[in-house]
Amino acid sequence: MKKLNKILKKMTIYIITSIGGLILLGILFVACAPQFGGKISKTKKEEYAQSNNFKDGKFELKIAPIKITDLGKMFKKMANKHPEARPDKPIISLTVDSLSLENFSPGSTRLIWFGHSAFLLQMQGLNILIDPMFGDYTAPIKLKSAKRFDYDLPIEPEQLPFIDIVIFSHDHYDHLDYNTVLKLKDKVGKFYVPLGLSAHLISWGVNESKITEHDWWESTQYNGINFVCLPAKHFSGRGLLDRAATLWASWCIIGAKDKIYFSGDSGYADHFKEIGEKYGPFDLALIECGQYDSLWSDVHMFPEESVQAGIDLKSEQMIPIHWGSFTLANHGWKESVNRAIAESKRLDRNISTPKIGEFILLNEAHNGINKWWEE
Repeated sequence: MKKLNKILKKMTIYIITSIGGLILLGILFVACAPQFGGKISKTKKEEYAQSNNFKDGKFELKIAPIKITDLGKMFKKMANKHPEARPDKPIISLTVDSLSLENFSPGSTRLIWFGHSAFLLQMQGLNILIDPMFGDYTAPIKLKSAKRFDYDLPIEPEQLPFIDIVIFSHDHYDHLDYNTVLKLKDKVGKFYVPLGLSAHLISWGVNESKITEHDWWESTQYNGINFVCLPAKHFSGRGLLDRAATLWASWCIIGAKDKIYFSGDSGYADHFKEIGEKYGPFDLALIECGQYDSLWSDVHMFPEESVQAGIDLKSEQMIPIHWGSFTLANHGWKESVNRAIAESKRLDRNISTPKIGEFILLNEAHNGINKWWEE
């Protein structure tokens, strides 16, 4: 009996030591791996305390807390992926060459979708990247479940022309990518970001002088274009202990002739009507419509809500985004866009579904439904 107790005691010590070692390794990995980003300094927190969105050392989460009972449901859904979560064959994307990007009239406005929420916007002679995530994984490590669908990017980041402005909506991995920033940082003039996000960029070697942080409703003008940081109902965080350390946002871009809204990530809420009243009508709204679930409806819209958000914004045209590149929720990969199209038709709303890499001329986007995902 004594011998058995000794064996059990040794096993217990071994298990506890192993678990402790794994936890320590995890903490060290998060602390040292550069992809997790930077930390907010005490001085910066004191500055952010002036914001109405910052309380008790964090940005205020206006979403319902996750219930313990819901965690089990979330893990169960993650373990039982939808049978059509990913395409069963490579997506055909269009190729864009750098010369075609340079030879464009500064009097016109056009966009190129890279999949998910990433766009290149050309307006008034400027090249503007919106949430440029060109990496292969939406996680700090290479997880199969977080891998990009099989398709070629329209153009590699290294081949892009000089980028005047980069806009980020928040710091989640499917929007802010470490390797993408490394490839772009030396060919970008300015970065416009929500409060706190500069810590990540600076830690990755971006010159602080290039970065302008914004609170909600704050704006910056550049070359006759007004960039306005606006509310969103979401959250932030890249590591274990930095939830809500940085602000999340949507944006509107107001040029001399054209006005574009970008939702970032958001649950459906009254801020869309408020933005529509203050800055609408919009010529085009880029609105998230994928990666939804009833368990996190506070932070991601269902496609029908996305269409309603476009109505609230008083937008003439909508392009559904946040789909077509990754599987981050337990629904079919093309379900979200099909639902958005059906709801737009029901409500007689203009919707466009461009191919990845397709040039989107702003005034020619109306009712451009192309079901390329069915090809």
